[in-house]
Amino acid sequence: MKINIVKETQIVETPHKLDVRKLYDKASAQAMHITLQPGEALKPHITPVDVFFYILEGAPEVLVGDEKIQVQADSLVESPKDVVHCLYNNSNAVARILVVKAPRPLTQTKL
Repeated sequence: MKINIVKETQIVETPHKLDVRKLYDKASAQAMHITLQPGEALKPHITPVDVFFYILEGAPEVLVGDEKIQVQADSLVESPKDVVHCLYNNSNAVARILVVKAPRPLTQTKL
């Protein structure tokens, strides 16, 4: 059994320059943990695979395509491949999000 503890997992370098930690990385899927401090946001981007966001904590705004809504903890938001998406934390509290890409992308994300 392999266990990854979020706070013990290294932050990976991304164009977003945020707290992003890779928890799972197999051909079938990739899982990232993102922590957004108040006022932080990802850069809008497009991934070549389907993605879903599971909100662990906080109430971030999620952009998928041309629709942007605020979501609460314990919500799952789907974003199909090749559609622009983004996460924004415009609240006063930390937001933590589990991001799962399936399958693992073989090409770069487009900013």
